Amino acid sequence: MKICIFGAGAIGGYLGAKLARAGADVSLVARGPHLAAMRDRGLTLIEDGERLAVPVSVSDDPAALGPQDYVIVTLKAHSVPPAVNAMQPLIGENTTIVSGVNGVPWWYFHKIGGPLEGTRLESVDPGNRQWDGFGPDRVLGCVVYPAAEVVEPGTVRHIEGNRFSLGEPDGSKSDRALTLSKALSGAGLKAPVRPKLRDEIWVKLWGNLSFNPISALTHATLDVLCTDPGTRSVARNMMLEAQAIAEKLGVTFPIDVERRIDGGAAVGPHRTSMLQDLDAGRPMEIDALVRSVQELGRITDTPTPTIDTVLALIALRGRTAGLYG
Repeated sequence: MKICIFGAGAIGGYLGAKLARAGADVSLVARGPHLAAMRDRGLTLIEDGERLAVPVSVSDDPAALGPQDYVIVTLKAHSVPPAVNAMQPLIGENTTIVSGVNGVPWWYFHKIGGPLEGTRLESVDPGNRQWDGFGPDRVLGCVVYPAAEVVEPGTVRHIEGNRFSLGEPDGSKSDRALTLSKALSGAGLKAPVRPKLRDEIWVKLWGNLSFNPISALTHATLDVLCTDPGTRSVARNMMLEAQAIAEKLGVTFPIDVERRIDGGAAVGPHRTSMLQDLDAGRPMEIDALVRSVQELGRITDTPTPTIDTVLALIALRGRTAGLYG
């Protein structure tokens, strides 16, 4: 079984190192200094206080790797559509595309059933590049929970978490989902196959939708923005608007808004990914995390006044920083 991880940054590097250490036939697509460092000395994983150098197969040329059984995409959401053409040499007749990307996935309405079946989302798949370039029947959903960071080229530090929830768009426990789950489990990761992966997508999205833009606008860490009365109220309103959308789409939330916000506060003085991107001068994931929910509000005829306001502010902040649009 051949597995390729396309986008071997923090999460992709962590996943690749775990699979390679377990003996899987895994390759990584990377670029720049990170690629050069991994070619020279392998991929170094720092986990539980242990520093381990793992030999990995790495390239910046997908054509050199050839068709794969699984291509696990761990790029930032806005980086995927421009990469679809470059990924084509990895895709054979039976290749599965595993979408490990934050936010609302481009395949969300594939095999969902009902009147919205097959609806395309311009905010996350402009011009239908992924829908047409990958094909929705290839996709296997994935909700990524671990936190990791690239501390220097070729070195990834694992922070917390080891769960990669998998799910078919139609909710079935397919052979391809179970096979990948077994491979990930063999690498010491948790990889449950969920019949209702969209429910998990929304619980994670609740936090990403609200905490990320609020933190980027205020430069507050999670513990502060989740306990300050003003920003907590803004986050709550955004989450309630998102919940109204999701429930119209058949989603069930296992916890309530207050508990979700309390969970964010419990993480402590964490700087969200959007705040980190802003500070580092990297493009910001505004469309996948926020604009996509606004688009779903329009599709389901659900008002989103707070989301609209925060989106307008963070989009302008991103544009003025040259990191969005």
